[in-house]
Amino acid sequence: MKILLAPAETKNEGGKDSSFSIDSFFLKHLYKKRLEIIRAYEEYISSLSLEELSSWFGLKNLKEVEKYKHTLASKPTMKAIQRYNGVAFDALNYNSLNEKAQKYIDENVVLFSNLFGPVKAQDLIPDYKYKQGAKLPKLNVEKFYLENFSKALDEYLGEEIIDLRAGHYEKFYKITKANVLTFKFIKEGKVISHWAKYYRGILLKYLAENSVSSIAEFMTLNIEGLKLKEIQEKKNIKLLIMEIE
Repeated sequence: MKILLAPAETKNEGGKDSSFSIDSFFLKHLYKKRLEIIRAYEEYISSLSLEELSSWFGLKNLKEVEKYKHTLASKPTMKAIQRYNGVAFDALNYNSLNEKAQKYIDENVVLFSNLFGPVKAQDLIPDYKYKQGAKLPKLNVEKFYLENFSKALDEYLGEEIIDLRAGHYEKFYKITKANVLTFKFIKEGKVISHWAKYYRGILLKYLAENSVSSIAEFMTLNIEGLKLKEIQEKKNIKLLIMEIE
């Protein structure tokens, strides 16, 4: 069983590892495809003024903009799961987990970067800025990864997937073959959106701490603060409506 997770707009700076290379990523046979996007990205941002980049990045602070204008090859890397921060990643608190739980995440979680595409939690990536939905000239990044990585992902992810992504990232990869578990969170009868990120992080932490290896195993367990309200099934997808207690 594998777990899919969305990234975050905000990143942690720095890193202890060297710059990225083919050995930084899983699906090594598709590394040249990743480079096509990376090179197109760097060529485009190098052509823009700081003011233009401010708009494209969605950043008002020009010092922040300048930081992200530098080439990615010059930047240190760290695990993708540690690079991102934000609501879901705060809830997960990867650095606080024991070695066994961290290894579970490293080996079983795939994130979907707006720039690097699908990356394992343990893949090594630099600090970068790519606003969700931003477009490169003559190149649709979501479509590119969908067309070039889907077959390899089908083979890698196997027969069972827990999908904790936000809806946007279905544009990068649509699950058509595996059995899928997804979630909707409600409180006092209303669907929550922003704080759904928090509970996705809580779910991932729970999966890691309990070394959950199948959907069937997950369905037998109780999660503190969440109550299963309803199950909706359609083809290969099982949607769990979770009530926040």
